[in-house]
Amino acid sequence: MDPGDLARLVLIGIGATAIVDLWSIARRRFFNVPLPNFGFVGRWFAHMARGRFRHDSIAAAPAIAGERLIGWTAHYLIGIAFAGLLVALEGVEWIHEPTPAPAIAVGIVTVVLPFLVMQPGMGAGIAASRSPNPSVARFQALATHTIFGLGLFVTAWLAERLFPT
Repeated sequence: MDPGDLARLVLIGIGATAIVDLWSIARRRFFNVPLPNFGFVGRWFAHMARGRFRHDSIAAAPAIAGERLIGWTAHYLIGIAFAGLLVALEGVEWIHEPTPAPAIAVGIVTVVLPFLVMQPGMGAGIAASRSPNPSVARFQALATHTIFGLGLFVTAWLAERLFPT
């Protein structure tokens, strides 16, 4: 992958993640869904660096200095990594000729990571089974990852039109 394609991949990951953040703001405004707490994500990652990977409740775990910054950084780096997964599966050509189906499919498939890794590690159980309302949490996660997939496509499409190769 040449440097220009790598830069575009990073832009796609950042753009798709920003679209998810806009989705979160819209959910809060129109459906009263709380915003994600990336401080807890940062706390979880920071505790991993200290050797602790699982918590009964990440909210009850000791706070870590800079956890919000760590969480937000992780959020965007994961978005870039998921964009990389899409390009690894579809080939670098997808960056220049994006299509929606593979992007949305990758977005949907990536919900497996929070279901099987992040939620259990933070104390919510597999697929949010220990959360107050697991079916709502699962739906929200699936919807968010579907929006992320759509964001991958939209960002790639816009990048190709604004900065043609």
